[in-house]
Amino acid sequence: QVQLVESGGGLVQAGGSLRLSCAASGSIFSIRAMGWYRQAPGKQRELVAAFTSGGSANYADSVKGRFTISRDNAKNTVYLQMNSLKPEDTAVYYCHTALYGINYWGKGTLVTVSS
Repeated sequence: QVQLVESGGGLVQAGGSLRLSCAASGSIFSIRAMGWYRQAPGKQRELVAAFTSGGSANYADSVKGRFTISRDNAKNTVYLQMNSLKPEDTAVYYCHTALYGINYWGKGTLVTVSS
C-alpha cells in the first residue's frame, strides 16, 4: 500500500508561482516513478510532469520551461515548482505513482489561476 498526500495548491494571479508537494508513505522503498497529473473541469486527466523509473523527467509540452519536477528521497517527497502560471493551468493536481502494476493517486490539490 502506498499513500500520497498533496499540498501547496491555492489561488494565484496569472504570472505567479506555486510549489506543490507530494509526500509518499507506506511501501515506498520500491517506488521509482512518480509524477503529477491534472484535471481541469470538463477535461480528461493529463500528465503534467513525471519521473520515469530510470530517473529522467518528462513534461507536457504545455508546461515545458515553466514547471519543474524535483524530489527529495530523504523526505519521500516529490515537488512541482510552477512558474509563469496561466489561467489554463487551473485544475486539480494529482500526485501519482505505480507499484507492482497498481496505480496510486493522491486526493488532489486545487490550483486556481486568475487572469
